[in-house]
Amino acid sequence: MAESIAVANVSKEYVSGSLALREVSLAVEPGTFVVLLGPSGSGKTTLLRCLAGIERVTSGQISIGGTPVASDRVHVPPDRRNLSMVFQDYALWPHLRVRENVAFALRRLHLGKAEAQARTLEMLTRVGLGALVDRYPNELSGGEQQRVALARALVGGTGLILCDEPLSNLDADLRERMRVEISSLVRESGATAVYITHDQAEAFALADQIGLLQHGSLVQFGRPEQIYTEPATPFVARFTGLSGELQVRVSGRPADDGTVELEPSGPLLRTCRARMSGGHVPAGDAALLMRPTALALCGTHDDEHHLAGTVADVAFRGRGYEHAIDIPGYGRLTGIFAPTRSERGQTVGLRLDPAGCYVFAATADQAAIDSAELDREASQLGLLAELPGPPPLR
Repeated sequence: MAESIAVANVSKEYVSGSLALREVSLAVEPGTFVVLLGPSGSGKTTLLRCLAGIERVTSGQISIGGTPVASDRVHVPPDRRNLSMVFQDYALWPHLRVRENVAFALRRLHLGKAEAQARTLEMLTRVGLGALVDRYPNELSGGEQQRVALARALVGGTGLILCDEPLSNLDADLRERMRVEISSLVRESGATAVYITHDQAEAFALADQIGLLQHGSLVQFGRPEQIYTEPATPFVARFTGLSGELQVRVSGRPADDGTVELEPSGPLLRTCRARMSGGHVPAGDAALLMRPTALALCGTHDDEHHLAGTVADVAFRGRGYEHAIDIPGYGRLTGIFAPTRSERGQTVGLRLDPAGCYVFAATADQAAIDSAELDREASQLGLLAELPGPPPLR
C-alpha cells in the first residue's frame, strides 16, 4: 500500500553548526512520484536520509502513512518505516548471487522458502534478469546491477521507495533506458517514490511533483509544468534552464494576463512583454530571464525582432539545430532551437515570446550568487559550460 508523506517545518543542524535543512515542509499524496532537485549542498540528500531514518531531524516532524516517524523526540528506525532504498552505488552484497541479493529484502516478511523464491524470480524476470539469477554482482554490467538494486527495492512491496541518484553512474543511453524502466516499474508497484537527481531533464521526465531546494530551504514544490512555466524565484528559473538574462526596465502597469511592458534599452531593440513571476514587479530596473523556448530566430529585416546578434555556434540535434548567439552589449544566449541551420558568423534577429520570458525585481547580488552556485554545480558534475534545460513541455 502506498504511503503518504508529511514533512512539517523540518530542520537539520549538524554538530559543526551547519544547517542542512531550514524548516522544510511538504505533503505528498500516496502513489506520487516526487523528485528532489537542487545543487550540491542544497539539502536534498539530507532530506532523503531524514525520510529514510538514516539521519535524525533537529526539529519539526516527519510522518509516513499518517504515523509520526521523526521529530526532536521521536526516531523510528529505518527498518520500521515500510520503505526501501535504491542507492547511487547499487549497494549489492558482493558475496551473494543476484537471486540472494533480491531475496534478502524479503527476510523481514518471514515468508516460506518456496514463496520467497517465487517472488524473487518473478521480480527479476520483470526487470529483465531472469536468466542471470545465479551470477554475482561483479559479473554484471552497471545497468544490470542497477536492475538488481531496483528489484530488491520493489520485491518487498513497501509503500515508499527512496532513490538516491540511482542513474548517475550510467552512460547517457543506458541512463535514459533505465529511467523509463524505473518510472514504469515504480508506478506499476503503486508505491510512493522520492527520487534525487542532478539532471533537470530527468527530473521533468519522471516527476509527478518536483521539489527544488536551495541552501536547505524548499523554494518551490509543484508539478513539472508549474515549475517550468511559473518559476517562483530567479534561482528556480536559472536552475531549470535559461538561454540567458538581460537587465531591462519595466514601464507601465501589469496587464490582466500578468505580463508587463519592457522598454527598449541596451540590447533590447523594441518594446516587448514578459510575464511577472514571484510577485509584483514595480516599474524601473528589473531582470528578464529567458527560456530557450522563448527565443525564435528570424531575419534582421523582420520588424518584429527584439534582439539582434551573431551566430557563435550551431549544433545538429537530430530534429533540428541548436544555436548560440552573441548579442552586442550583453554576451551570449544559448540553446536557441530552429528547424533550419544558421551559419556561424551570420547576423540574425530574435523574437521573444512572453510565455517563456520572466521578469523579476532586479537583484544583481543574488544573480551573481546564483550563477556562481550553478557554475560550481556544473564543475562538480564535469559539465562546466552551460546547464541544460528540460526539453519543451508538450
